Amino acid sequence: MPEAKKPEAEPEEIAAKTDKAAAAPADKEARSAIEEGSECRDETVPGGQSELTGLFVERPESTTVIKGKNVTFVAKVDSSDLLRKPNMKWLKGKWLDLGSKAGKHVQFKEAYDRNSKVYTYEMSIIKVVEGDAGGYRCEVTSKDKCDSCTFEVTVEAVQEEQPANILDAFKRSGDAGEDAGDLDFSALLKKREKKARDEPKEDVDVWEILKDAKPCDYEKIAFDYGITDLRGLLKRLKKMKKVEPKKSDAFLKKLEQCYSVDKGKRTQMHVELHDPNVQVKWLKNGVEIKPSAKYVFECVGNKRTLTINKCNLSDDAAYECVVGEEKSFTEVFVKEPPVTITKLLDDVHVVVGEKVEFECEVSEEGANVKWMKDGVELTKDGKIRIKKDGKKHTLVINEATIEDIGMYYVYTNGGESKGELEVEAKELEVLQSIADLSVKACEQAMFKCEVSDEKVVGKWFKDGVEVKPGNRIKMSHIGRIHKLTIDDVKPQDEGNYTFVPEGYALSLSAKLNFIEIKIEYVPRQDPPKIHLDTSSTGSKNTIVVVAGNKLRLDVEITGEPVPTVCWMKGDTVISEAEGRVRVETRTTLSSFVIEGAERPDEGQYSIIVTNPAGEDRAELTVKIVDVPNPPENVRCMGVGEDTATITWDPPKFDGGAPIKGYLMERKKQGSSRWTKLNFEVFESTTYEAKKMIEGVFYEMRVFAVNGIGISQPSGNSKPFMPIAPTSEPTRLTVEDVTDSTCALKWRPPERVGAGGVDGYIIEWCKEGEDNWVAANKEPVDKNTYRVKGLPTGEKLLFRVVAMNIAGRSPPCTMKQSVTIREIMEYPKIRLPRQLRTKFIRKVGEKINLVIPFQGKPRPVVNWLKDGEPLENKSVGIRTSDFDTILFIRSAERDHSGTYTLSVQIDNMQDKADIHIQIVDKPGPPINVMVTDVWGFNAALEWKPPKDTGNTDITGYTIQKADKKTQGWFTVYEHNRRPSCTASDLVMGNEYSFRVFSENICGLSDEVAFSKNTAIIGKTDLEYNKPAFKERDMSSSPKFTAPLVDRVVVAGYSTAISCAVRAYPKAKIVWMKNKMIIGEDPKFLMQNNQGVLTLNIRKPSQFDGGKYSCKAINDLGEDEVECRLEVRVLKEKKEGDEEKK
Repeated sequence: MPEAKKPEAEPEEIAAKTDKAAAAPADKEARSAIEEGSECRDETVPGGQSELTGLFVERPESTTVIKGKNVTFVAKVDSSDLLRKPNMKWLKGKWLDLGSKAGKHVQFKEAYDRNSKVYTYEMSIIKVVEGDAGGYRCEVTSKDKCDSCTFEVTVEAVQEEQPANILDAFKRSGDAGEDAGDLDFSALLKKREKKARDEPKEDVDVWEILKDAKPCDYEKIAFDYGITDLRGLLKRLKKMKKVEPKKSDAFLKKLEQCYSVDKGKRTQMHVELHDPNVQVKWLKNGVEIKPSAKYVFECVGNKRTLTINKCNLSDDAAYECVVGEEKSFTEVFVKEPPVTITKLLDDVHVVVGEKVEFECEVSEEGANVKWMKDGVELTKDGKIRIKKDGKKHTLVINEATIEDIGMYYVYTNGGESKGELEVEAKELEVLQSIADLSVKACEQAMFKCEVSDEKVVGKWFKDGVEVKPGNRIKMSHIGRIHKLTIDDVKPQDEGNYTFVPEGYALSLSAKLNFIEIKIEYVPRQDPPKIHLDTSSTGSKNTIVVVAGNKLRLDVEITGEPVPTVCWMKGDTVISEAEGRVRVETRTTLSSFVIEGAERPDEGQYSIIVTNPAGEDRAELTVKIVDVPNPPENVRCMGVGEDTATITWDPPKFDGGAPIKGYLMERKKQGSSRWTKLNFEVFESTTYEAKKMIEGVFYEMRVFAVNGIGISQPSGNSKPFMPIAPTSEPTRLTVEDVTDSTCALKWRPPERVGAGGVDGYIIEWCKEGEDNWVAANKEPVDKNTYRVKGLPTGEKLLFRVVAMNIAGRSPPCTMKQSVTIREIMEYPKIRLPRQLRTKFIRKVGEKINLVIPFQGKPRPVVNWLKDGEPLENKSVGIRTSDFDTILFIRSAERDHSGTYTLSVQIDNMQDKADIHIQIVDKPGPPINVMVTDVWGFNAALEWKPPKDTGNTDITGYTIQKADKKTQGWFTVYEHNRRPSCTASDLVMGNEYSFRVFSENICGLSDEVAFSKNTAIIGKTDLEYNKPAFKERDMSSSPKFTAPLVDRVVVAGYSTAISCAVRAYPKAKIVWMKNKMIIGEDPKFLMQNNQGVLTLNIRKPSQFDGGKYSCKAINDLGEDEVECRLEVRVLKEKKEGDEEKK
């Protein structure tokens, strides 16, 4: 500010004061701008303010810098009392966040002293320009604490040396040019010394004095304060005069000049009106805003409020509040903070071959970071993996080597961190070397060595050629011991064997010597022969099996040497193994077994026997019969006052036997009691149900019947009832309009009735016409609908009709016409939270991804997989106006990958990536071996499965079985290592083992059996078996538990049981009133270990009587009987009488 001047002041002082006076308003405007910016920020905070505390240890100070030079500002923050890292922001002027301007011109740096717990923040401006001058502010926040400070930057031009010319000291008054005005020689006058008695001068804003003074006093004030350029003074005063704002007729208080808000927060804008009943409109960039979850309108008295929730960059725009013809303008600025590193990298020290992980955390979830080493950016490859999990980012190096030593950096747009990797070499020591062996034919040879490191793997070589494992050759690695075992040694196995550890310049060698023994043997030969007899099954070589029953076919085989038996289904070989479908082979007998026959087991089978003397072959056919599938698509086709017409589709599979007819049942909705409608099978697929009660909902279901039995019930039909139409829908309004569509919404009818509403039909026609066009063929359930395919620019009328079983309601017609015209909106994908990370599903599961988006006109939606167009026919895409659906009916592994969704309107586009991983159960482990047996323990070892199911193996389940009982018991579950030790084995037993693989989908379907067994030998014990005397178990049938008389309720299934003992097994005959019960589907006869049960399904009064059971074998017969009484409830009888 210029100082107060006396009339006798020197000319140089007058000039200096004039410059200061001119600069004073600019400085004041800068300060006021900073204050207005802080007020603007406070306006956006919806909740309470943070506590203002002194967090700064050192604050940046105002400075003056020469144009073209560099300047650095330092701020230090004490974090000893903070729970987490503070957040620092550098701002310029009102709202400009300098974090978004980081680059070559503005640079930021951050450091942390662990001892003093002080954060140091630096902001550097490189090659300052005039535009960098002004007010700055730095803010630091940490949860409920905050602090801020302001400073200013003044930029001066480079000082040029003035020529030593006395003429330059002359000045002319005015600003018209060189030759205008009068010469001013005041610069040549001598300076007077200031008097010691002068009092200190006060800072005076001369421009404030001039604004309030009369024009006639301008010259006097200019003279008092040393201003010589009167013309320039008048020009500046003219610019400084402000026009008084016109008083508003509608607004008591208008919107603030601007609002500033952080990304993701909310902001509020307020106006106050003269008239509390007047309506207002809110506009964004000239487009009217509709109320929604994001934009909330509030009206309290004469105060109107607009709240914007979860602000994003698209909300950075100009807003207007319109009342009649008057408007109030404002701007909203959305700030996006820079990404900083909240957890720094740590140094890592590993040994060669170990895994390395560098881990850091950033301030924003899903942010992008860059990993570098020696100035080269690191990317994903076979050795390096980069993982991102929310705010956590990890760099993984598999099997570190010496070449990986160095400094690793991670960069974000708001900070950096580094960590050093040190890799140490490892040495290997041989504890036991392999020795030479001499073995005979058919004996076992074993090479064994021991090294110091358990994790070392190696390879075996014979005469320089790598040895591969096979049926005779086994390789094992248990701890530090490596073994090579050769069973049934042959002459070609003789040679030099070498073990080479991987990663080390080391090898261990030994020699195998073969001792040959010659034996000559001439075998007997006899051609094979199949003795197959299926004459008892009806058709030649055709076997009919009821689904669920067991099939066992024993085929006698002869031939010398013993022939090899092969069973085949079509071209597929059925192996000898445990399972539901298996082959059991003995010396002269081969048995084909199917446990619980299923439909896929039906087909052509063949048996082939071969030996060196020849071959024999036989063909047979297996046919599976079952009850039919339930009928499908049961539906009501029409209703009357007390009737309904029901139709259905026949079952897709008739069970292998023709469909005889159908049985129907109905019930009231919400009830669990079904009423049978027919007792004789009904052959047609359309049925008319009668004697129904008006206004009551009913449901129907249907059973299919064939020669085997009755199917399961079909799905329930939709509820139906006789009812009158509803009243017309209400409050039909328009929700959205495009160039060819119109979105409508309405309220349900006021009078619905007992039948409810099945849906709505929407119709439209041009204004002035009466030709109504249906917009939807099928009724819609919701109270909203978008009508498509409308003519652009036309004025249309719409109406809605409610539908139920009784038909159409009166229409609800819109009173005013609607002009079909598009409203522009930018494309935006709203990716659901669960799809922002890797989406994992199992093989066979359904995938249905619904991804909403916005944009007008309707965006063009495009899907890519791994950067290529999505052409897989098993992946379906459905797209509507507001969302797109990617669905896979049955997921397969090849569906895994990165799917990219893009929505585009002209040159505007938005993209999103979705990572899908399909996993499956793993395959069985490989090469399960019993490697060692000691005491009551056995050591097992195996290799991981070749097929991991597209995910990591989480463990293994090991089971054991002894040769006597063949019962499998679990030894370990979730065993993570490919080896284990089975303990507590029983002395004298021989054990076999099997192993399941396990991942997140569960255990593997196939199992790996151990190739050898573990024999727990007895020590100093000998057991002498007593002579076995076979007991004659033959006996005639005798009932050990008789039938008991029963009284049952009609309509509820029941059963009667008894028990019989006989050897050989007795034939069982059930009778009712001395009449044999045949293949009646109402009765189900069961025999479980001699316990006989007769199940009677929903008996009626006709099913009462005397029931008897007879057991017959070659040694005799026995019979028991009981009486069954079926009673009908009185309530049911009365209900039937009321219906009649």
